[in-house]
Amino acid sequence: MKKHFAKYRGRGAAVPPIPNAYHILWSWIGACLAIGAIAWLSNEANAPFFMAPFGASCVLVFGLPNSPLAQPRSLVLGHLLSAIIGLIVMKAFGVDWWTMGVAVASAIALMQMTRTLHAPAGATPLVVMLEGADWSFLFTPVLSGALVILLVGLITNNLSKNRSYPEYW
Repeated sequence: MKKHFAKYRGRGAAVPPIPNAYHILWSWIGACLAIGAIAWLSNEANAPFFMAPFGASCVLVFGLPNSPLAQPRSLVLGHLLSAIIGLIVMKAFGVDWWTMGVAVASAIALMQMTRTLHAPAGATPLVVMLEGADWSFLFTPVLSGALVILLVGLITNNLSKNRSYPEYW
């Protein structure tokens, strides 16, 4: 029985080191500017440019800019495809416990098939369904907000001499 549960103890790998202060500072600057810009746009336009998964997107784009999950195609297309899945499932089957599961699982599968896996986008179908969003949600906040994060990511991650973003498009 112990052998069966051994894998739950982990492989014994070391905990990753704390990033240096320079990396932490640039991560802070990028996330602050990206979220601040999206919130400012929302206030100025009196429109929803914001959704909660964007906070998690900033963790990847600014905290782990070299991760495959943080690359532009994953950030933008991951959120966009996941929102489309959420809308399709919601329009076809409504909002229920099982449709939320189907929407998230389908979004993950589609992101894997299109090489656009972005962990925060896994929450996007839930936002779509819980908000009762319509097709305009694809543009505001999904596409517009993701593009703001991308733009800020391109600028701030490349202002630092020790960082480079993106790895690929």
